[in-house]
Amino acid sequence: MKERPKIDLGMTGYDELFMNDQERAENRLPKIYDIPLTEIDDFPDHPFQVRLDEDMDQLVESVKERGIITPITLRKKDDGRYEIVSGHRRRKACELAGFETIPAEIKELTRDEAIILMVESNLQRSVILPSEKAFSYKMRLEAMKRLPGRPAKENVRPVGTDLIGVRSDEQLASESTDSARQIQRFIRLTYLLPEILQMVDDGKIALRPAVELSYLNDIEQQDLVEAMDLAMATPSHAQAIKMRNFSREGKLAPEVIESIMYEEKPNQKEKINIRYEDARRYIPSSVPYDKTGEFIMKALEYYHRHLERQRDDAR
Repeated sequence: MKERPKIDLGMTGYDELFMNDQERAENRLPKIYDIPLTEIDDFPDHPFQVRLDEDMDQLVESVKERGIITPITLRKKDDGRYEIVSGHRRRKACELAGFETIPAEIKELTRDEAIILMVESNLQRSVILPSEKAFSYKMRLEAMKRLPGRPAKENVRPVGTDLIGVRSDEQLASESTDSARQIQRFIRLTYLLPEILQMVDDGKIALRPAVELSYLNDIEQQDLVEAMDLAMATPSHAQAIKMRNFSREGKLAPEVIESIMYEEKPNQKEKINIRYEDARRYIPSSVPYDKTGEFIMKALEYYHRHLERQRDDAR
């Protein structure tokens, strides 16, 4: 294993006085170091999953063939170790490929600056689960609120939390694909029990009803999990609103939840539930999450035509 490099995070303006233009330009380029994997820790409370799926298999093969093309970003800790700001998947791919070191850029960042950069870099992923957005948006807004010059609490929005300042969520919205209101909805998901949040990630519960359910307390949510198991169904938006209203009045008993869950939904139709992670291994990585249903329907149409051709050939 290579001896740990001595990290120099930059030269002073005085040093640059004795450089020519080319040396100054080279000095300002990011410095890349080979850091042992054993000295790198995960980012605390990292909200994005590192999934061992087909995409990871492809990344491992790419790393074996070409190495790491884009260095990961690290932050040096007080104990001399490093934590990942950007590049958890690349670090895991190196580990699976049998590498001992990984190329990395070391940045001097405060905890809040690191959180903001971590969220920014991970929101570029092609597939992001609702739970990942929920916790990453919450972490970033908390960090933005603590930065020097940020306003104190000034939440005036009906769906948001006390952590969200008007300027903070609007600034975040301007840098993401979600509106400020949508960001607030995602953050509400962090109040759901893990079992219900998993149903949101699996596409069994839509965002809007999930937001309403997030206002139920933990006991009420646990009663709802049991009622959903019995009814083999999830609540509609209207049912979720009804539960929230009963909860606000202190009347959401288990039998009330069960009664609501057994109500016939308007235009109710039978549905087939498929776990997203089960279907994903048959879907190309180029297909975005919101196009999964469309891809599955096209695959079924293709298979149907295949069966028809087989029947025609057998005649």
